[in-house]
Amino acid sequence: MLEYANPMAVSVPETANLTDPVFDNARVHPDAAAFSVQTDGRWRTVTAREFAEQVVSVAKGLIAMGVDAGDRVGLMARTCYEWTLLDYAIWSAGAITVPVYETSSGEQVAWYLADSQAVAVVVETGDHATIVEAAQPSCPALRHVWRIDSDAVGTLTGAGRDVPDGAVAERRATLSGSTVATLIYTSGTTGHPKGCELTHGNFRFDIEAVAVGAPQLWSGPSSTLLFLPLAHIFARLIQCFCVTKRVRMGHTADVANLLPDLAAFQPTFILSVPRVFEKVYNTAKRKAHAESAVKGRIFDAAEAVAAAYSRALDRGGRDVLLLRAPHLLFDRLVYGKLRAALGGHVRYAVSGGAPLGARLGHFYRGIGVLVLEGYGLTETTAGATLSTPDHVRIGTVGRAVPGTVIRIAPDGEVLIKGGHVFIGYWRNDEATREVLTDDGWFHTGDLGALDRDGYLAITGRKKEIIVTASGKNVAPAQLEDRLRAHPLIGQCMVVGDRRPFIGLLVTIDPEAFPLWKADHGKDEAATVADLRDDPDLLMEIDQAVTEANKAVSHAEAIKKFRILPTDFTEGGGQLTPTLKLKRNVIVKEEEAEIAALYS
Repeated sequence: MLEYANPMAVSVPETANLTDPVFDNARVHPDAAAFSVQTDGRWRTVTAREFAEQVVSVAKGLIAMGVDAGDRVGLMARTCYEWTLLDYAIWSAGAITVPVYETSSGEQVAWYLADSQAVAVVVETGDHATIVEAAQPSCPALRHVWRIDSDAVGTLTGAGRDVPDGAVAERRATLSGSTVATLIYTSGTTGHPKGCELTHGNFRFDIEAVAVGAPQLWSGPSSTLLFLPLAHIFARLIQCFCVTKRVRMGHTADVANLLPDLAAFQPTFILSVPRVFEKVYNTAKRKAHAESAVKGRIFDAAEAVAAAYSRALDRGGRDVLLLRAPHLLFDRLVYGKLRAALGGHVRYAVSGGAPLGARLGHFYRGIGVLVLEGYGLTETTAGATLSTPDHVRIGTVGRAVPGTVIRIAPDGEVLIKGGHVFIGYWRNDEATREVLTDDGWFHTGDLGALDRDGYLAITGRKKEIIVTASGKNVAPAQLEDRLRAHPLIGQCMVVGDRRPFIGLLVTIDPEAFPLWKADHGKDEAATVADLRDDPDLLMEIDQAVTEANKAVSHAEAIKKFRILPTDFTEGGGQLTPTLKLKRNVIVKEEEAEIAALYS
């Protein structure tokens, strides 16, 4: 199939904007719990009325400080309640939010604020303020910097005390579906990041498309705990979805202690990127094997049954009946504990940012947590496709959301058309023309295929396709997904462009490494750098490579690998905030290691 159009319609009035639901909820459901906010380890409720009042108070402060309709305001913080409050206040003042990852470098911050001509920025910490201060000489429009940890919300509330509420109502009245809501900067392989212009209508269209396509996410008492960066479009869309559809929302930036927060918050659905689902799976497996050989064997058997049971659900009939008894047994022994670790009430999980892969999809469905995989980009306001509880095909990213058309170009590129497609790049018409046609088709740069029922599978990225010296095209994603299933592997990157064969750079998971050393009689003080040529470690990784190679032809198979002394991290600059590889950065940093593969 070369094109699939979702026949379900989405209707969003031209006057609709992102602030309307805040005040509609306050009027119709004033005492409903809109948020749960964690303070000193305890969760307190913020009602719909309280949230609307806070939004108005902060918006009045922005107006008092000279922020005009259409002005850009930067927002640099971790995932927290104040992020959402400030986002809605900026919109209610008629302004445009420019999100900045709190891990951004000084050079990036300077570019975002200068290029957007931001007049103000709200940061979280003193360190953030120092970065902004260094950037100010290149940002002549920047007049104000407020700090969340120095009570930015209280400062703005006080500043706007004499501004009438009607001033906010007047600013909100200027908003429509065509008004720009946010500039989100996206990085390319060359040049400065580009500011993606997304409108209020883009968000409202995608919210309704998800709501129509997957009503199970918000029917009945529903809640979610946000832990992905709100500077990323995926979390941002979910934030707006929750406010619009009255889903109780919490925030946490402490991913290291995510499981205790999930247990306390007890969400009904969660959203994450594939790497987090991978880590939860690997941690559970590693823990079982560390406790005893018996528990390790039980987990392995339970894992196999979960995957088999999930695949049997696709076939139906006798296959499901044959697996029902062992599945029930392992539900008591293993699966129930895994669900409890996610809070015990999770009905669905939503995965985006990168393909999840069939392996993890079957595992999670088999343990009773259906992962609804979706696909989209910043330029499509995140959600362009989504699996739904009634329409799941594991190994794909679902079908086009209502009101959306997916087309596969002759060269395999995925094209998207719908009301969520952005209007262009900020002050960059040339870049806009490169990806957006006059009739509204967005060229994603991703490669994919549609099956006969319209389910989309992402097979790679055009710019990530490796072409070996012999002319063989290799998409690295399939190999890398299988490799990351090994609990000892932290990250990995397939290489080989214009080289005689496919090679691999691999890092060791710092959490799994101590256990492996103990099991193999290695010095507990030894580092990965000390053991990167150790025969036992090489054999362990070689086995993982052999298993991954089963999925590809001989010409596409990994022939050699190198173990790197340190892991790829966001802080080190090799991973994005959503834990995707920065391939161009890694290629430059590891030039000597790549050369050694082919020496």
